[in-house]
Amino acid sequence: MPDVVELLADLGGVARRGVLLAVVDRGSLEASVAGGSVVRVGRGLYALPGADDAVRVAAHLGGVVSHTNAALQHGWGVKTLPDRPHVVVPRGRKVGRRRALAHVHYADLAPGDVVDGVTSPAVTLRHCLRALPVDEALAVADSALRESGCHRLLEEVAEEARGPGAPRVRRIADLATELAANPFESVLRAICLEVPGLEVRPQVTITDGGFRARADLADERLRIVCEADSFAWHGSRSALASDARRYNRMVVAGWIVLRFTYEDVMFHPEEVRAVLLRAVALAEVLVEVGSGGGAAA
Repeated sequence: MPDVVELLADLGGVARRGVLLAVVDRGSLEASVAGGSVVRVGRGLYALPGADDAVRVAAHLGGVVSHTNAALQHGWGVKTLPDRPHVVVPRGRKVGRRRALAHVHYADLAPGDVVDGVTSPAVTLRHCLRALPVDEALAVADSALRESGCHRLLEEVAEEARGPGAPRVRRIADLATELAANPFESVLRAICLEVPGLEVRPQVTITDGGFRARADLADERLRIVCEADSFAWHGSRSALASDARRYNRMVVAGWIVLRFTYEDVMFHPEEVRAVLLRAVALAEVLVEVGSGGGAAA
């Protein structure tokens, strides 16, 4: 059975009880909470340790929880847990040596910008999309749509963006989708966006006769499938057998199937990018010679 901590890491550091219990048993979840490797940060909401420290640190600095820590408080996954909490304090506030406790940001927030000591969903999206690297920002935006269904709110954040970074906010908002299963897939998609000629969509259904399979990411023109393979989700023998059959059927249906691990996507993106570049070159040749295969829907 998957480890609860590994599963939470794949889900971006935070997940609701129902999502976790669909993969692990109740006893494992309760044991992890009792042992301190998992913390309960809200009603039915669980996170990795550190997610709940942000509220305490923000109060100590006289500020509010922000950026990725605010995202976690809203139940949104992130690429990786921050090494220190992100905190917004009023402009001019002197924090002195306490600065070492957090990533300190200065801004004057309106009363409506803060909810229970945490930046509101709108402000959190604005901060994350403007300040974070593209892969991290996309992970937050995808998760916000998936967990909160806040499509209109994200549109408003993009429409109201002004000044430095505004084009970037609008681009990430346009790319965001609730179809991304977790931050792992979001980060893999962000890497794909950097590869010339590659245009992937999430959760594409591939058919070949009576065979149907859902690909994590797929470029239908080049017939390239990118799978985000995690031990936490595929760690059992039955899951391994099922995946092997699925991958083999996609290959014989004429698709190039690339499988990427969590570690490579999160920590070695240059290796992932290099493989994708070569796959695109190969696929372009196959397209030119009229390679056939199954259909995508």
